[in-house]
Amino acid sequence: MAWGRRAVARLLVGCLTAGLLIGAASSQPPARGPLAGRHKPKARYQPVVVIDPGHGGVDPGAIGIDGVYEKYITFAVATDLAQLLRLTRSFRVMLTRGTDEYVALRERVARARALHADLFISIHADALPNPEKRGLSVFTLSRTASDREAAALADSENSDIVSGVRLARQPREIGAILIDLVRRETDNRSRQLARDVVASFAGDTQLLENPQRSAGFVVLTAPDIPSVLVELGCLSNAVEGRLLQRPSYRRKLARGLARAIEVYIGRYAEP
Repeated sequence: MAWGRRAVARLLVGCLTAGLLIGAASSQPPARGPLAGRHKPKARYQPVVVIDPGHGGVDPGAIGIDGVYEKYITFAVATDLAQLLRLTRSFRVMLTRGTDEYVALRERVARARALHADLFISIHADALPNPEKRGLSVFTLSRTASDREAAALADSENSDIVSGVRLARQPREIGAILIDLVRRETDNRSRQLARDVVASFAGDTQLLENPQRSAGFVVLTAPDIPSVLVELGCLSNAVEGRLLQRPSYRRKLARGLARAIEVYIGRYAEP
């Protein structure tokens, strides 16, 4: 399966040094002998999906018109989604928080990167000034925020590891190019995941107008992990606020997200 942050970076570094590698490879004789061409069968790779239940602890998130806290809604859907994905036996699934605890935004990103996540999905519920508005929406990182994050990483001490490649071991110019290429690929995959989420719910669940959006959310700034933030609905809307408190409706939302993730994963699986 064509997955993993390290694989992407190795490919990009390879492109930057292709001339040297091709020359070296062409001078090597072909492998011979009884073991030539034989490989041990590879274990099936399970993509790592990190689910981020928004808010928690001292941070309740949005508060519904009847007093319900967003942090409870997000955690309930996140755990339902994790259970559904684990039942497929096709994924390794982790949550950024497993209890009602406060986790700083950048710490959530750090936890996902430490787990070598292939996919990051942050779950939230919205509150809008207009109580009539309702519906699910999906955010990816805005281009401006993405460029700003990439620039900040390029200007750092280059001690970070991006897609498994330690930037300190690369010339500064190559490191900057690598960050930009990885960031662009991540952005493209994030937008594809957002499209898959919208398609999974279209015609089945109320969507906010223009449901695929972008913003500078901190939790979406991992340079090498496709990431989306899903607003499950509007707690500020009386009808949707009641729906989001129903376990059956939350399970429906979890099933829709699970479908989208499976479709997205399938797009990048090796034939």
